[in-house]
Amino acid sequence: MITTTTPSIEGKSIVEYKGIVFGEVVSGVDFVKDFAAGLTNFFGGRSGSYEGELIEARENALLEMEKRARQVGANGIVGVDIDYEVLGQANNMLMVTASGTAVVYK
Repeated sequence: MITTTTPSIEGKSIVEYKGIVFGEVVSGVDFVKDFAAGLTNFFGGRSGSYEGELIEARENALLEMEKRARQVGANGIVGVDIDYEVLGQANNMLMVTASGTAVVYK
């Protein structure tokens, strides 16, 4: 499945629009990752634990969006947008949402 942030697929003709599809993932960040990120904050550098969590959540949101596009008979998604939000009383939940327009192209 071609998935793109652009409104069209170069070299392809969109013949049908199936509607907007979404993929959502809510992921909790645990104490160990918080502690490791705190040390990184204190000593400087990048937080590999949080980066890994972001990458995994984004990939899962994209996979979920593609799954929903297939369910409506699409073979591509255009105009993809990815949003990140922090949720929960302690801001310890990460929500990643991927959205786009499911299309059929030839």
